Amino acid sequence: MNKVKQVFNKIDYAFMKLEEFILSFAIILIAIMIVGNVIAREVFSSGAFYFAYEVSKFAIVIATFMGIGYAARKGRHISMSAFYDFAPFKVRKVMMIIINFVTAVIMFVMAYYTYHFVMFEYETGAITTSLQLPRYLMAIFLPIGFFVAGVQFLRNTYVNFTRKAKDKVYLGTDSVDYNDEKDKDVKLEDISSI
Repeated sequence: MNKVKQVFNKIDYAFMKLEEFILSFAIILIAIMIVGNVIAREVFSSGAFYFAYEVSKFAIVIATFMGIGYAARKGRHISMSAFYDFAPFKVRKVMMIIINFVTAVIMFVMAYYTYHFVMFEYETGAITTSLQLPRYLMAIFLPIGFFVAGVQFLRNTYVNFTRKAKDKVYLGTDSVDYNDEKDKDVKLEDISSI
């Protein structure tokens, strides 16, 4: 069993690094396209970057939908936590399990519907205007991103049932709830040293 866990941890680590690479590459590509387009248009009065909008849009779709699962892994999604923050530990634990499980179900439903959208795009043969690429290539990241997010939210649900989470609530598989972190109280001495 220990060998299986080690293999799973290595696969998980490799997948996390792949997600980080894809997200970093997409953000850098967006910056290059936007800045390159502005320089080409304003400095050189050239339309050399006529494809910048499409490439940027493609990179934004990749970063957005591939980033859902990564944000879930790290527990970095935006949340409305007014009631959650003031709830006792057991209530927060139950809330986090329910929130993660329901979100996982929603992500899988979205993956299902976006898969059908990708198939529709594929069957119509629609292409982009500038690069003349099939539009389904951009849409293919929607179901992949939703599916990966669904798996990650299921993992977040599971980790809150494990022994490691007996006295903590996990927002992500490797992210402890800020309410459960030790030394979270700011002391007067800490403020005076700033």
